[in-house]
Amino acid sequence: MPDEMAHFATVPARPRVFALAAAALALVFIVPLWKLARFAAGNDLQSYILLIPLVSFYLAWLQWEQLPRHSAPAKKTAAFFYAAGLGAVVWWFGGHHLPVAVLAFVLFLTGLGCQFLGGATMRATAFSFGLLVFMIPLPDFLVNAIEAALQHGSAEVADWMFTLAGTPLLRGGMNFQLPGMSIQVAPECSGIHSTLVLFITSLVAGRMILRSPWKRAVLALAVIPLALLRNGFRVFVIGELCVHVGPQMIDSPVHHHGGPLFFALSLVPFFLLLYFLKKSELSGATGRAADNKEKIK
Repeated sequence: MPDEMAHFATVPARPRVFALAAAALALVFIVPLWKLARFAAGNDLQSYILLIPLVSFYLAWLQWEQLPRHSAPAKKTAAFFYAAGLGAVVWWFGGHHLPVAVLAFVLFLTGLGCQFLGGATMRATAFSFGLLVFMIPLPDFLVNAIEAALQHGSAEVADWMFTLAGTPLLRGGMNFQLPGMSIQVAPECSGIHSTLVLFITSLVAGRMILRSPWKRAVLALAVIPLALLRNGFRVFVIGELCVHVGPQMIDSPVHHHGGPLFFALSLVPFFLLLYFLKKSELSGATGRAADNKEKIK
């Protein structure tokens, strides 16, 4: 504790004021923030919300030594976020929607950052503040849209896999008629929770490990085909088990509790892609260094 207090004492005045202002803002929004914590704790789909503030703070903390020591307040930008926050508050009071309340909190917090941390510091920590967007609960219409897209995409991938395997198949929408068994790709089979978690992971990993913006984008976008392949493969495996082992496999642990296993399998190509993207960056940096040495000679 003494070491922590000593470190806090060395923090420049502006960040200290920001920390106090952020604490005061949290007290103002204590009711919706408490509701958010209860919602996330009881919601399997969006339980990741509880980790977002911690990850955001940790990423900003890692940058502490590299942050600009002189950062003028970005008053106009702060005013913009304050105005947007007020608009969200008016919207919130009109409908009492939790996502809008959390949006207002994030907007006001960003405004405080622009005012007290300054423009240069906010540009340096833009990713950490931007990550707070994932604190906002996804509205039902967006959850349904993502779920439907993953459901239909996974069914297409499963259809393709059954065809490659030579398994006799009659398909009608989300229903697959297999020899002696009929299965349906339900919304619960979309893997939306795993996909959201992997997408956030891809953003954080790309930020921490990769330097090239386009390679970070490739890593994040790769989550979509990985999600479809993972879910489609899961449907394919369950279907093949039902055909070759017995229809009782539809109620097996592979079906009801196999999600974490298939998620772990999808991490293999994800981390391989991350490895090759990082390796290409290192190779490019080595090549540029060699070219510079040749020019010097």
